[in-house]
Amino acid sequence: MAAATTTYFEAGRSWNARVTERNTELLAQQALRRRGVRTPEFYFAKHFDNTRLVKASDPVRAREMRSFTAAVTMLFSLIMIYGLQHFSAIESSYRVESEKQIVEQLREENRQLRLSEAQLTQPARIDGMARQLGLAEPQPGQVIHQTAHPDANAPVLAQMAPVAPSM
Repeated sequence: MAAATTTYFEAGRSWNARVTERNTELLAQQALRRRGVRTPEFYFAKHFDNTRLVKASDPVRAREMRSFTAAVTMLFSLIMIYGLQHFSAIESSYRVESEKQIVEQLREENRQLRLSEAQLTQPARIDGMARQLGLAEPQPGQVIHQTAHPDANAPVLAQMAPVAPSM
């Protein structure tokens, strides 16, 4: 029966040819089932002309459909807003976590830099490097501090006097 019904949907054949073939197959099947007693079955194609039919508008049904559409639209909008906020919160938490990792890396790098600075500015290390370069400790009076007031009779290499503004 399934093989016979597929002939209705074959492309490229006319409707009448398919109906005739189907009727012939049914007639042959009935003859085999009834042992020679034949009761023919025929299918007739009916064509209906529905071009004159006009659908009457139902204002109650239209109002129900508008309210249903509005309700579904509101529900969809609320779900989308919730989803947007939810995924935004998840994204923010990932961003905060990555920023925390960056802060920890920067703190560790800062600690390493302070350790290396303390190691490089160690007075014993600087003194050893100076001696390797042939430098010696300064003699008394060789170092002049800017905050100290030098002797007025001592020679001065360079001196800058503030210039009074002229008007």
